[in-house]
Amino acid sequence: MSRLMLGRTLERICKAVLLLCLVHFLIMMILYFDVYSQRFDIFSRFNNGRGANSSRGPHHYYYNFSSGRPNTTFASYLATADHLLPSTKPEANHTPPTPKPLPPCPEVPPGLVGRLLIEFSSQITLERVQRENPNVTEGGKYTPSDCRPKQKVAIIIPFRHRDNHLKYWLHYLHPVLRRQKIGYGIFIINQLGEDTFNRAKLLNVGYTEALKDAEYDCFIFSDVDLIPMDDRNLYHCYDQPRHFAIAMDKFGFRLPYAGYFGGVSGLSKKQFLKINGFPNEYWGWGGEDDDIYNRITLNGMKVSRPDVRIGRYRMIKHERDKHNEPNPQRFSKIQNTKNTMRKDGISSLMYRVVSVKKYPLYTNISVEIGKPPPRPLKG
Repeated sequence: MSRLMLGRTLERICKAVLLLCLVHFLIMMILYFDVYSQRFDIFSRFNNGRGANSSRGPHHYYYNFSSGRPNTTFASYLATADHLLPSTKPEANHTPPTPKPLPPCPEVPPGLVGRLLIEFSSQITLERVQRENPNVTEGGKYTPSDCRPKQKVAIIIPFRHRDNHLKYWLHYLHPVLRRQKIGYGIFIINQLGEDTFNRAKLLNVGYTEALKDAEYDCFIFSDVDLIPMDDRNLYHCYDQPRHFAIAMDKFGFRLPYAGYFGGVSGLSKKQFLKINGFPNEYWGWGGEDDDIYNRITLNGMKVSRPDVRIGRYRMIKHERDKHNEPNPQRFSKIQNTKNTMRKDGISSLMYRVVSVKKYPLYTNISVEIGKPPPRPLKG
């Protein structure tokens, strides 16, 4: 009886051991296939990432089942291959930040110095002027770097045979304009040939050609021999047409007469078109500035001027230019401005551009503007 009980007990123990072995075997198989599948997935990604480098041979990794953790070889692989796995983090945006818009330039720039010492005894070279104004770009262009100008200004100079005067003008005006925080371009309109000079027609040409270069909305018309003596005389356009040179040294620093509009003046694009630009038929010296003044008043506008203490100018002394003799017809033409301004002006302008050259300090535009009509015979 005791032997039978012992046999049954041994049988039950053997069955229990077999069952435990079976369970242990199943657990080992499950763990084996699970780890194998993970290794295969990582290895596949690694091969895809390595491309041609996969030809170096397979890498073998194993799992330590006794500890239940990957061994150090497998962990080091995961650490070194982590960068090969697709990242779930969003990629950083490498687009540079949008620069903050510049503030508008102040109405009264803080760098102005006021009254200037102007003299013409020193020798000036264009190389020196260029060194003194390194921020002026090709064609005589400048834009402030720390603020946004409210206007884009074209400065137009009628010109012929005044190279020495131009050096002084550039020497003094570039620093003044930069201190005034003006965004500007300088255009020298050179009349070719030796026929009678026509200042107003050259100014019309300058207006037209400047607009081909950029979208200017303000136009300053200046003689090349006039230098402002105060940088508070701001070279931009105003609500009304502006006369800047109101107190020249040659006139004893006084306005010669109420209707004077010569020397240096400024009009916005809208104001310029409203008066049909300047007259084209004033050949020789004198009369065109009075005609322009008449055009302004006849179109319901008024001339604005700076304070006489600020609008002071020095003129470079010189002999009267050859082929720029006083125009004997100027007085009769001035009296007929009302009848001629609609048909004589920017709408009737005719000329031919011969060359456009952009120098470091200015743009030179050489043109042919024709000849004056024959004068009517007396009697």
